[in-house]
Amino acid sequence: MNEVTMLGLGSMGSTIARLLIESGRRVTVWNRSPEKADGLARRGATLAPSVEAAVLASPVTLMCVYDYNAANAILEAPGVATALQNRILVQLSTGSPEDSRQALAWTSRHGARYLDGAIQAAPSQMGQPDTPILMSGDEAAYARVEPVLKILAGNVVYLGGKIDAAATMDLATLSYVYGAFVGFLHGARVAESAGLDVSQFGKIVHAISPSFGAFFEHEGTVIQSGDFSITESPLRISVEAVRRILAASQEAAIDTRVPALLVDLLDRADAAGLGNQELAALIKILRPTNPAPAAAHRELLPPGTAPQISAAG
Repeated sequence: MNEVTMLGLGSMGSTIARLLIESGRRVTVWNRSPEKADGLARRGATLAPSVEAAVLASPVTLMCVYDYNAANAILEAPGVATALQNRILVQLSTGSPEDSRQALAWTSRHGARYLDGAIQAAPSQMGQPDTPILMSGDEAAYARVEPVLKILAGNVVYLGGKIDAAATMDLATLSYVYGAFVGFLHGARVAESAGLDVSQFGKIVHAISPSFGAFFEHEGTVIQSGDFSITESPLRISVEAVRRILAASQEAAIDTRVPALLVDLLDRADAAGLGNQELAALIKILRPTNPAPAAAHRELLPPGTAPQISAAG
């Protein structure tokens, strides 16, 4: 596959188009503001006069715009739905699991195949061996576009045919990132309140990150297995550790909301008799006591009649 279309030429879209051009692909681009394509045109890209023409130019269309509302506005342009017939649409815009399900229903009704993706990198990090992109959707379509995706990211993770898997896993990893960052900020306050060098603290965190990444991977395996026998870290050790963090924070008169949350969760786990299980058993406290059955995905409506897919270029 040598022809690829790129819809949306923001910072990420422009970077994607450039990487594809540099790989030798024939790239057609479209953007709401056409002047953003000037630099890419000088590199060899073809600027399509309309979204319809851009989609018709290639068997695969990549899309990366602000959000799914902007994407909907673009896909609703005259002739686009018909142009997508028998083609593959790869959505790389940021969206929710529901957005991905809506998009799949819309593209399927118009005879196209759909893949949903989540880029977990900044534009400057694209095209590297470790650049991560999460993908989900039709397996045959993925197999066809994988060589193109590998140009953009060395670490493309295909999560299977469930269309909302990439968006859901994106939320899961972002939960980790933001949770870890809040913990990092509290640690920075602990360090600076004692007059210590916060940049040195950052270097220490950097140095220990690979080992803790391996630890989290292990804990994920423990959760998936359902066997919480102690293998690395007994939960009871962390009960005492977070209490020490809270006590030190109180003594230093710094904000205690982060350690107080950790103490609450781990104390609840300890009271539930989980102290002599692996630390990953803490997830039992986060699970519902009486889980309700998963809600069935409702039938999705065409763009313009329900929560929509939308994108700026």
